[in-house]
Amino acid sequence: MTHDNATPLALDELPATSGPLKTITVGDTHYTLLGTAHVSAESANDVRLLINSGTFDAVAIELCDARHHSIDNPDAMGEQDLFQVFKQGKAGMVAASLALGAFQQRIAEQSGIQPGAEMRAAIEECRTRQLPLLLVDRDVGITLKRIYRNVPWWQRFSLFSGLLGSVMSRQDVSKEDIEKLKEGDMLEATFSEFAAESEALYTPLIRERDRYMALRLAEEAPPGRYQNVLVVIGAGHLKGTGEHLETPLPESPTAERESLEATPPPSKLWKATPWLITALVLTGFVIGFSRNTELGWQLVIEWFLINGILSGGATILALTHPATVIVTFFAAPLTSLNPTIGAGFVAAGVELYMRKPKVRDFSTLRHDVTQLKGWWKNRVSRTLLVFILATVGSAVGTWVAGFRIAGALFGSGAA
Repeated sequence: MTHDNATPLALDELPATSGPLKTITVGDTHYTLLGTAHVSAESANDVRLLINSGTFDAVAIELCDARHHSIDNPDAMGEQDLFQVFKQGKAGMVAASLALGAFQQRIAEQSGIQPGAEMRAAIEECRTRQLPLLLVDRDVGITLKRIYRNVPWWQRFSLFSGLLGSVMSRQDVSKEDIEKLKEGDMLEATFSEFAAESEALYTPLIRERDRYMALRLAEEAPPGRYQNVLVVIGAGHLKGTGEHLETPLPESPTAERESLEATPPPSKLWKATPWLITALVLTGFVIGFSRNTELGWQLVIEWFLINGILSGGATILALTHPATVIVTFFAAPLTSLNPTIGAGFVAAGVELYMRKPKVRDFSTLRHDVTQLKGWWKNRVSRTLLVFILATVGSAVGTWVAGFRIAGALFGSGAA
């Protein structure tokens, strides 16, 4: 190991590392890719050893701004406005991020090593040596959104439920899963059950990020800006990212990088479905009243009861405040006829008003969600559950009540 006043080592004199090293020269810049294990003390030592060799004048790491901020500020979740999270439709993404964090915490508790220790080591050493630190990975929220949009709609529920199920399970993480983390990518290991069999999942999860990190290097460390760049990435990305660097990248990589950040819009049919359902339900009411007033009121009452009971009742599973249950019961039948606002938004808003999270809820959030009961104990995660359960209950209620209306109007017993 060298010190600040020591002579930097040449690339061919670098110390031996536990992880694979690959150097790619583009123009006047040498990119040295270090394949790391996300659960490994040896990888963290490799990073410190290489940075302290004095060889590198910049370091790039497999982190995005959000994950870098969460490492520097573990209580970053407390800075979020929960009401805005629900208003902007980000509740699902926040819940998924918490679930990923809980999975990582279980790994840490079992292995004794905090996942991402090598990234923390890079951040600390760059700060000490005053080296440029380049964040080259795609935002985890964008990756999750692109996964969601890329997989067929019938796989989305099993994907999300599988993630939550694996996180909430108190069984020890298998040695095989830990070994996968030592060889590859944290997100890939979390979704390993699905990624191995789904090209639609593998593409945004791994292949796109390989390309994205190469493009970010072309933007932040183009040939000539630095002489030697250390690139710290998971071993699972070493081959793909290296191949992209060896292939001539576009002179202006920004446009392609931005295309990999875009969230594919939902299909026109998917966007039109809520409005179509509203039109059909209202048409059903009109037909019912045109036949006779009693039938019309029967349809309206059934619509309200089915929607209200399923959505309001679902929030009870989150042990929500009684006022939240009551308001959701009356709101769900109305929000189901208004695609611009959801029952989950109303339910979460009432729960936030009745049980405003305290400072300690934010400070203990990441620890609480590692246990099943913690999702109910913590007011932040419980509000997320209220939002999700009310939304699902309302959606189920809409379809059940819709079929009831259709059966009453067009069934064998219809007049």
